[in-house]
Amino acid sequence: MDLSQYKPAEGRPLKVLVLGFRGPGCEGGIERHVEELTSQLAHSATEITLIGRSPYRNERLQPKPNVQVKWLWAPRAHWLETPVHSFVGLAYAIVQRPDVLYVHAVGPALVTPLARLFGLPVVVTHHGFDFNRERWGLFARTILKLGEACGMRFANERIVISREIQEHVSLRYGKSVWLIPNGVRLPDRVAGSEVIEKLGLTRGRYVVQVSRCVPEKRQSDLVAAFAKANPPGWKLVLVGTLKDGDAYCETLRDIASRTPGVLLAGFRSGDELHQLYANAGLFVLPSSHEGLPIALLEALSYGLPALVSDIPSNLEVGLPSEQYFPLGDVDALASKIAARIACPEDGLRAEERRDFVASRYDWQSIAQRTLAVLQRAAGRHSDER
Repeated sequence: MDLSQYKPAEGRPLKVLVLGFRGPGCEGGIERHVEELTSQLAHSATEITLIGRSPYRNERLQPKPNVQVKWLWAPRAHWLETPVHSFVGLAYAIVQRPDVLYVHAVGPALVTPLARLFGLPVVVTHHGFDFNRERWGLFARTILKLGEACGMRFANERIVISREIQEHVSLRYGKSVWLIPNGVRLPDRVAGSEVIEKLGLTRGRYVVQVSRCVPEKRQSDLVAAFAKANPPGWKLVLVGTLKDGDAYCETLRDIASRTPGVLLAGFRSGDELHQLYANAGLFVLPSSHEGLPIALLEALSYGLPALVSDIPSNLEVGLPSEQYFPLGDVDALASKIAARIACPEDGLRAEERRDFVASRYDWQSIAQRTLAVLQRAAGRHSDER
């Protein structure tokens, strides 16, 4: 299916209601995807309403043209938050009657059949197999699988972010989908050093991982591998929120406290995150579950060398084979960290990585393709060729 075959119809702005993420400014790959995508769509003929979850309300967010945020109630219980908020958001959509309801992730896609029953055109983006995440029990996994089935069977249009998901949907549900990946903006590599100095880091002499603190990101594997590699003068920086009382986060705190050179930097965004990427010497992503990892694309956009686990979604990015290691193999990761640090690169390799992601994962192009799908679902495209 080729989106260039379709020409969006002219007329009043397309009203899009976006459901399925916590809210702007929050940590997470889907949150970054929605923010970057809607920033691009805001410059097109659209009026976008983002449905955020009340516990994550941020009054300091700067408004964007043609984009508003509607904060709706959600419970704080993590296993109830997504399904309850999705139905609250659906009720709001039924009243507001957008041209298209745009749902992100398989959990919120649970509302798709009911939305169609009330006459709402629905587009669902499948970001990954959330039911395979290590933290979920049987009940949550069942709900997430049901959400996938509802979204893929009943949506007007379906978007997937990777070939792995595309093949799964085709085989399991017999449905055609639009393959539109995550994207990245090419940043200025020049950055300040205030955060670097505050954290006691040396430019180009630390390993960084940027991700949520959840079991499937396997920060503990990276800490163990870093300790085995023991690179002299280097540090390991883990960027991401560590929730109080969370068993995995508490375990990671304990491991990090007993491992020399490991720094838990907490959640960072904006210029602070820019500095941590721009001044790093190596990016590592040892995760067991990804859709198409935005953090990896961001690291490559800074020209960083990367080491990543050999799961299908990471392999799909297409890095050289030496930059992959077997999932969960701490010894192999330690060996690759040591080898990478022992062989510094020149600036040419960094620019090649930046050119690579810019050519394949450009948000502007991704937004244009997504808008064409939204127009199709709303019945507002033209078949003129």
